[in-house]
Amino acid sequence: MCGIVAYIGRKQAMPILLEGLKRLEYRGYDSAGIGLLNDGLKICRAVGRVRVLEEKIRTVEGLAGTIGIAHTRWATHGGVTEANAHPHQDDLESGHGIAVIHNGIIENYSVLKKYLEEKGHKFHSETDTEVLSHLIGELYHGDLEKAVQAALREVTGAYAIAVLCVEEPDTLVVARKGSPLMVGVGNGEYIVASDSSAIVAHTTQAFTLPDFTVAKLTRDAFRTATIDDVPITTEVRELEFELAEIDLGPYDHYMLKEIFEQPRSLRMTMQGRIDARTGSIVLGGIAEHARTLANAKRIVMVGQGTALHASMVGRYLMEDLAKIASEHDFASEFRYRNPIVDFGTCVIAVSQSGETADTLAALQEAKQRGALALGVVNVVGSTIARESDAGVYLRVGPEIGVASTKAFTGQILALSMLSLYIGRRRYLSQDYVTSFIKEMSGIPDKIQRVLETSDAICKATAKYVERENWLFLGRGVNYPVALEGALKLKEISYIHAEGMPAAEMKHGPIALIDKGMPVVFVATRNSQYEKVLANISEVRSRGGHVIAVATEGDDHIRTVSEEVFYVPDVIEQLQPLVSVIPLQLLAYHAAVLRGKDVDKPRNLAKSVTVE
Repeated sequence: MCGIVAYIGRKQAMPILLEGLKRLEYRGYDSAGIGLLNDGLKICRAVGRVRVLEEKIRTVEGLAGTIGIAHTRWATHGGVTEANAHPHQDDLESGHGIAVIHNGIIENYSVLKKYLEEKGHKFHSETDTEVLSHLIGELYHGDLEKAVQAALREVTGAYAIAVLCVEEPDTLVVARKGSPLMVGVGNGEYIVASDSSAIVAHTTQAFTLPDFTVAKLTRDAFRTATIDDVPITTEVRELEFELAEIDLGPYDHYMLKEIFEQPRSLRMTMQGRIDARTGSIVLGGIAEHARTLANAKRIVMVGQGTALHASMVGRYLMEDLAKIASEHDFASEFRYRNPIVDFGTCVIAVSQSGETADTLAALQEAKQRGALALGVVNVVGSTIARESDAGVYLRVGPEIGVASTKAFTGQILALSMLSLYIGRRRYLSQDYVTSFIKEMSGIPDKIQRVLETSDAICKATAKYVERENWLFLGRGVNYPVALEGALKLKEISYIHAEGMPAAEMKHGPIALIDKGMPVVFVATRNSQYEKVLANISEVRSRGGHVIAVATEGDDHIRTVSEEVFYVPDVIEQLQPLVSVIPLQLLAYHAAVLRGKDVDKPRNLAKSVTVE
């Protein structure tokens, strides 16, 4: 995933583009570049973060103009070098002064490259994007929009692109298929970006480009058409959030900000959806499919990474509350198998961004096979939201930190409400639903109590932060929480961590435990609590140091653990919402103590929009 921002208007483009790159840097930060039209094409590129590009720009003359493009890269094709940084140009000697920035992957780039080399084109990078810039140049005959359309008809893969041409200095052409791209509409100006975080400071009006769509932008108007030049109408809408929501505020990192936002974000997820007076769940996004869901024979939840862990919790909830046979699956595996999707199957795609390539493809495969396709996503208007038959938005607000936190708890809460919604239409009594809703309503306040222990968690983490191997163990509904805790620690501190069911430890992994090894148990009081205590004894007998997440009032756990992070008592089905909070804080503090870049961990980007 990369970050794209482009501008055409009457203001100087440079400050707007740099600001946009900084807002989008969480999407990729291997290298960055900028291109401006001002009596010719001026390009500046640099390896590293956007700040490195900003410093380099100060040394380059002539970088000005009111139309430009900029890019922050997450490397896919080609190494992290200045030559591979965007923008890329068409033929430097005989070209038309065309520059392209691109998010996505051109799958048939090698065939196209061979064709262009036979035409005499010379390439200067390892990227698939440069192939696209040369192809547009080869097909250019005085009309940039038509050249882009013609080139994209030859392309296989995913793309979000922005294109400039020296011979058309008052035109910006953008296009999209499979990778996110939206256009902010201002007064005599347009700002194009991968997401609204780079747009909201300048305008609250925007439209999202549908797949296979090309937009031609001038300062006074825009035109949208398919790659076959069939005109289409796009809907300009109000952006869903304000600039203040993506400001860092008093926090040192976005991840910490988003961890501490969870009480508020979960209240937003529930707002208008739970009616404590009548004891009912109101999910308008799926209302027309309520009967189909109540009669479903099987539910499959697909996702990747953190979203998959939320899906695993969702499986427990759906089976327990709705009494429907449920599964979870890696979207990347589901899409390439020959999955059984028979009558009565519902597939739920879980994704923060709504743009995850594998999850989107799994959803499309399920739809093609006749499944009811639901989306549980955060970003309004995202591709998964549009491709789904219906769904539930998380409404947790923008998540900038690469390591997902509030989206995870939002996904669990959304799946809890969905399970309860279906369960009430099947087997659950009104009294049970009313009681469950009351418990759910109290979760934000209980999370707030856990957040107040952050300093104590930091002190405990400091004792073990130099250890390079950790285990995270849990049972039942807390097993996915153990997986999520291990993932968070791996993602941002680069400590090797493994999550697994506590009982699985005896079937091989117990061989890893040596003296002083940190072993984190999610040991809240539930139906498998005694079993977890037995697993703790096994670890202690082999010299491991136990860090326990436990229920308030559990004094016994202190006698068998080196460290205890207490969480409030919660009904078993909702325990992951509170038990994951100490693990998020543990991972955050470990990364800070080890001097790592919390919000921009190496080799990672916020969402994976290419395979």
